Amino acid sequence: MESSLAFHDGNIYDFLQSRYLDVRPDVNSSLHMHSSLVRRLSQEKELEGHQGCVNAIAWNSTGTLMISGSDDTRINIWSYSGRSLLHSIETGHCANIFCTKFIPETSDELVVSGAGDAEVRLFNLSRLNGRGEEDNAITPSAMYQCHTRRVKKLAVEIGNPNMVWSASEDGTLRQHDFREGTSCPPAGSSHQECRNVLLDLRSGAKRSLADPPRQTLALKSCDISTTRPHLLLVGGSDAFARLYDRRMLPPLTSSQKRMSPPPCVNYFCPMHLSDRGRSSLHLTHVAFSPDGDEVLLSYSGEHVYLMDVNCAGGSAMHYTSGDVSQLMSFSPVLGGAELHKPTSDVFPKYLSKRRNAARLDKCRKLVQLAQRSLEEGTNYYYGIELCNEVLDGYGHDIGLALKHECLCTRAGLLLKRKWKNDANMAVRDCYNARRIDSSSFRAHNYMSEALSQLGKHKEALDFARAAQCLAPSSSEVAERVESIKKDLAEAEAERNNKGNDGAPRSEPRGGRVLSLSDILYRAEANSDASQDGPRSEREDSDYDEELELDFETSISGDEDHDAEPNVLHGSLNLRIHRKSDSARENGGANGLCGSPSSSSHNERHQPEAVIDMKQRYLGHCNVGTDIKQASFLGQRGEYVASGSDDGRWFIWEKRTGRLIKMLHGDEAVVNCVQCHPSDCVVATSGIDNTIKIWTPSASVPSIVAGGAAGPETSDFLVAMEGNQRRLCRNREAILCRPFEILERFRMHEFTEGSLRPFECAQS
Repeated sequence: MESSLAFHDGNIYDFLQSRYLDVRPDVNSSLHMHSSLVRRLSQEKELEGHQGCVNAIAWNSTGTLMISGSDDTRINIWSYSGRSLLHSIETGHCANIFCTKFIPETSDELVVSGAGDAEVRLFNLSRLNGRGEEDNAITPSAMYQCHTRRVKKLAVEIGNPNMVWSASEDGTLRQHDFREGTSCPPAGSSHQECRNVLLDLRSGAKRSLADPPRQTLALKSCDISTTRPHLLLVGGSDAFARLYDRRMLPPLTSSQKRMSPPPCVNYFCPMHLSDRGRSSLHLTHVAFSPDGDEVLLSYSGEHVYLMDVNCAGGSAMHYTSGDVSQLMSFSPVLGGAELHKPTSDVFPKYLSKRRNAARLDKCRKLVQLAQRSLEEGTNYYYGIELCNEVLDGYGHDIGLALKHECLCTRAGLLLKRKWKNDANMAVRDCYNARRIDSSSFRAHNYMSEALSQLGKHKEALDFARAAQCLAPSSSEVAERVESIKKDLAEAEAERNNKGNDGAPRSEPRGGRVLSLSDILYRAEANSDASQDGPRSEREDSDYDEELELDFETSISGDEDHDAEPNVLHGSLNLRIHRKSDSARENGGANGLCGSPSSSSHNERHQPEAVIDMKQRYLGHCNVGTDIKQASFLGQRGEYVASGSDDGRWFIWEKRTGRLIKMLHGDEAVVNCVQCHPSDCVVATSGIDNTIKIWTPSASVPSIVAGGAAGPETSDFLVAMEGNQRRLCRNREAILCRPFEILERFRMHEFTEGSLRPFECAQS
C-alpha cells in the first residue's frame, strides 16, 4: 500500500530547506504533524496518577501543561517537559469528572471541571500549597449547580478569561460568567433563577430530518470556533449537529420555562443517517477544525464524518428530506438536466502537459489495480483505498471518463466488502456515475444491488430493469430482476399477513414495538426531575420512570475463542411498567403546558436543509462509551484521530480518509485523543488509569500497524473487521458492556451525597 499511495503534504526535506528562505508561520505548521512524523508515532511515556478511568484531557494554550479529569473525581495537572505530575486536586465532585479545561488568559491559574453530579466547578491553582497528591484539597472559586443532569462537555473562548460554557444532558447549554457570581442554588431550589441558559434544547431533539423537534436533546458535546468565536457547535442525543451564531441567539434565560429551540445557522448530518428515525443514534463528540472551516462528528454505533462549514445555500452539500428519497429513485433526468455521455480524459488547462500525463497515468494504474481487486474478489479494502486516492486526492484533476470508471469500481468494491454503510456509500457513487453517463450499465446494475442490500426492493427493481434495457443479453441482470421480484412478493405477502392477522403478538397495545434502546434513551431524555414544573408539564413518555434491571455477568476462561474481547456476556431481565393507553391519550390531547412541542407547533414545522458529509473515517468501534472523541491532528488539521472500543486509537488522512496508523492505547477502550498545540505529540486516555504520551520516536516508519513495541502481530484488517461486526450488531441485542446500561439508571436514583462513582464506569 505504501508504494502505491503517496502522501499529500509534501516532502519534509523541502519544508526544512524552505525555512531558511521563508519565515512564514504556515511553514512550521506544515511540519507539526507531517506524514513522515505521524508514521513514526509510538508510545513514549505512560503517566500514572489517577485511580480511575481518565475521561478528559486537555493542553494549555502553549502546551507546557496538561490537565486531566477522572472517575476518581480528581483533576491532575501534568508537566509536559518533565512528563510528570505537578498537582492532584480533590475537586469535591461526587460523580465522575467528564470534562476539564484551562481558562484562557489567566496564566493557567484557573481551571474548570464538569461532572456526573451535574456541577461545574472553578479552581484557582495559585491557592495550592503542595505538589503531587500532597495537600491539594482546595475550595472551589466558583460552583454552579444549576444543571439537572450530567455535564458532559465544557467550552472556552480564546482570549476570554471570564466565561465558560457547559453542555449537559438536561438539554441546556449554559454560559457561566465569573464576573456575575461564583455560585448558584442547586437545581430544583424554590428560588432558583439562574439566567444563564444560552441554548434551551429541551424540546430540540429530532428523530429524523422530516420530523419536528419534540424531545429533550441530551447534549453530549460542544465546541467554540477558534477563528470565529461567535460560532458554537453542539451535538447530542440525535443524529444532527447544530451550528449556532451566538450573536443571533436570544438573551440568556432561566430554565423555569421550557423554550422553543432557537434557529440554528446549519444542521450537519450524513444524508444516509438523516431519516433513520432511530433514537439510539446519537453523537458523542463534535469539533471544529483548526481553521474553523470544517467540523468533525463522531457517532455512537457509527463512523466519524467530516463536514464543510462554509457550504453556500445552493451547494451540492446541502440536502432536504426530499433529496434523500430522490437519491434512491430511478429517473432518466437528474438535477433538472438530461444526463450526458462521459467526455475524454482531459485535464484542466492550468496543469502542464507533463504534469497532466504523469497524474493521468498514475490514476489509471490505481483504477486498474482496484478493478483487479474487484474481479479477483480479494482485498476489497485495498481496492477501495485506491479509488479513494483517485477520487479524493485527484478528483478535481482527472477527466470524467476515468472518474466514472472509478466511481463504478468503488461502488462494486463497497458492495462486496459489506461493512457498515458501504451500501449507502455505493448508492452515492452510482448516483454520481449516472450524472456523468446516463447509459452506464455498471452504475444502474450496482445501484440495483445496493438498494437490494438496503431493503429498497421496489427501487432496486426499477434500476435492475433499466440495467436490463442497457444490456438485454446479460443473464446476471435477468436473474437479479427475478430475484428482486421474488423479494417484493415475499414482502407484500408478509404485509398482507400482518394486515389480516392484526398486530404481531409481541407488539404492545395499540403501538409499535419499542426497542430497549428506545426505552433507555427516552428515559434518559425525559426522566430528570428538572425545574420544568410538575410532572404533567414535562415531556410525556410511554413508560413510567421506574425500570427494574437485573443483569448477571459471567467471565469464563472456557468461552469460545471467537468471543469479542472486553465484552461481558450474561442475561438481562428488564421489567417495564407501561402507562395506560388512556393516560397517554389524555397527555397527547392536552399537550405540554407552555411547551413548544404542541401539535400547532408541529403543523408549522418545515424541514430544514442539512449539510451532508464530505468524508468518512472508519475502522474503529464506538458503541461502549458516550465520551469518545474524534479530533483533528496538527495546526492545519491534516489528520483525523479517534479512540476505539477495542483499546486502539486510529489516525486517518483527512483528505482521502485513508487509515494511516492504528495504535494500541488501552487495555479496554480509548476515549480521548488530544494533539499537542505545537509539537508532534499526542496524548490519549481511556478506561485505564493512565495517560499515554505518543511521539515520533519509532526507529522505523510504518503504515497502519505499530505501537510501543513495534508493529502489531495481528493483521490490521482483522481488527477493523472485528470492529465492523460490533458496529453492525443491533443495539437491542445488549452485546455492549452492561456498564453503559447501568449508567443510564444510576443517575435516576441519584440523591445528593448518596452516590459514589463506579470504578471505571463507562459513560
